[in-house]
Amino acid sequence: MRIRRFRRAYLAAEYVALFFGGTTLYNAVLRGKPPIPALLVLATGVTVYLRRAKGFDRESLWRAEAFPGQARSMAVTAGANAVALTAATAVMRREDLFELPRRNPLIWLAVMVLYPALSVYPQELIFRSFLFHRYKPVFGEGPGMVAASAAAFGYVHIVFGSWFSVAASSVGGWLFAARYLRTRSLFTASVEHAAYGMLVFTIGLGRYFYHGAAPAARIQLRGNGTA
Repeated sequence: MRIRRFRRAYLAAEYVALFFGGTTLYNAVLRGKPPIPALLVLATGVTVYLRRAKGFDRESLWRAEAFPGQARSMAVTAGANAVALTAATAVMRREDLFELPRRNPLIWLAVMVLYPALSVYPQELIFRSFLFHRYKPVFGEGPGMVAASAAAFGYVHIVFGSWFSVAASSVGGWLFAARYLRTRSLFTASVEHAAYGMLVFTIGLGRYFYHGAAPAARIQLRGNGTA
């Protein structure tokens, strides 16, 4: 029992250090730098770990057969959110509405093609497969795990320099984590994640989700208000 308690405490500390301490350090030292290289390195390490981990369901790394049963609810939710986000962008930032496809259609097309493979799936590996498996002794397998996944996923977006990025990603993280919890299908969670990401870059909110966004508004953790 004492060993089990010690392991839970150790894993809880590791979770905080990795997802919050590591992100804070990255934001302080490498802010403004493209996060994709670091993301791919972490995803590679996570893949090696999961393939060697005892008790990990390796089928969950894909399990595409779970997608058809979720497609309708995903489409309804994504459709409603697409209407709401597009309307909000049109009202609050009209000049940004559909900015990327209008001004840089080739870049927009490249994002639509590369984003799911280079960003979405690696993120899902880390924040869903790895986090769910590694920290199950701490958070269980229900709402606590979903909350832990959403919190870590949201916080890592401080590297984009906007609290909107953190808040929106926390909501998205909850949605993707809940989907993964229901399906144990990284493919299904990745499809949903990719759909929202492509929506964001299409309607004009992409400035909040790439490394060069809002340099003057970067989150300052020391509270001194200077850039």
